[in-house]
Amino acid sequence: MGREQTVWGGLARLFVVLTALAVGVVALVLVYFPDRHALLAYLQYLPYPVYLAPAVAAAVCTAWLGWRWRVLGGLTVLMVLTVVMGLCLGQPDEGYGRLRFMTYNVKAHLAVGEANGLGELTSEILVHDPDVLVMQDAGSLMLVKYRQPEVFAALVGKREVYAYGQYLVASRLPMKDCAPGAIPFRDKQHTFVHCVLTVHGKEVDLVTVHFLTPRDGLNAVRHEGLTGLDDWRENMLDRMNQSRGLAEQVSRMKRPRIVAGDLNAPERSAVVQNLLHTGLRDAYSSSSWGYGFTYGHSLKPGISFLRIDHVLVSDDIGVAAAYAGGSKASQHRPVVVDLQLTRD
Repeated sequence: MGREQTVWGGLARLFVVLTALAVGVVALVLVYFPDRHALLAYLQYLPYPVYLAPAVAAAVCTAWLGWRWRVLGGLTVLMVLTVVMGLCLGQPDEGYGRLRFMTYNVKAHLAVGEANGLGELTSEILVHDPDVLVMQDAGSLMLVKYRQPEVFAALVGKREVYAYGQYLVASRLPMKDCAPGAIPFRDKQHTFVHCVLTVHGKEVDLVTVHFLTPRDGLNAVRHEGLTGLDDWRENMLDRMNQSRGLAEQVSRMKRPRIVAGDLNAPERSAVVQNLLHTGLRDAYSSSSWGYGFTYGHSLKPGISFLRIDHVLVSDDIGVAAAYAGGSKASQHRPVVVDLQLTRD
């Protein structure tokens, strides 16, 4: 029995050490080298149970080991819960000139085909009651406007509406100069929408965008292994080029700026960092405590595990609060933020 305990104790120690090393390497990659290589970039999109489950198992193993091992196991779990999972520890701003803003990838083509899909979208919007709402994947809603005007009216409320392609902007506040902009990649056309809002007497540049989905690239790696990395790398570079193109145009805007939408990338990725380098900051991580996951609940894990929908604001706009909305109406949770147009 003593020999068996020694063997199992040795295996437990080995498992704890290897798990701690693996988590440490992943944390290092996610913080400092998230897009250095396509394979490393792939780590950003894995569901957090992939990291958390072995860390918890290692911590459990340390219950039969010494206190130093228990400390190591606890630190490994803590590393996953904070650095790996992207825990935000923001601080709300002080200011005035309140604006409730909401971005939402509504997947309207799916909602239209479901029995109460549009009703659930309407309920989600009513719960948060934003002053300004931007939607992506909303092109099918324009068919609803003409075929079921009362349903469309309930969805957007008493808001002025501008729609182009997959985008829809609905605002209680005056807006002007709404127009599409171009962010092509390779030989393919892609657009965003820009409007100028008037909020408490101040003009604000508003951009809503939906970058290329990473789905095909992720699936290529999942189904084909390393042979699928070329598809994933191409997808990753396409989204980076889109974000660079948008960043160039956003950097030329001189008013206070709001850039919001489904960026299909975590905040640490170069896709989002290209935009942040123009003088923007992420509203959720700037103001909130938590994870703010917006995507994943419609997939097999059944939980939201990625924060890929973002509201980015210029430094002269305060963020009083930010949170992710409900998961029932769409494959994406909306992001709702309370902004202060004059930051103290």
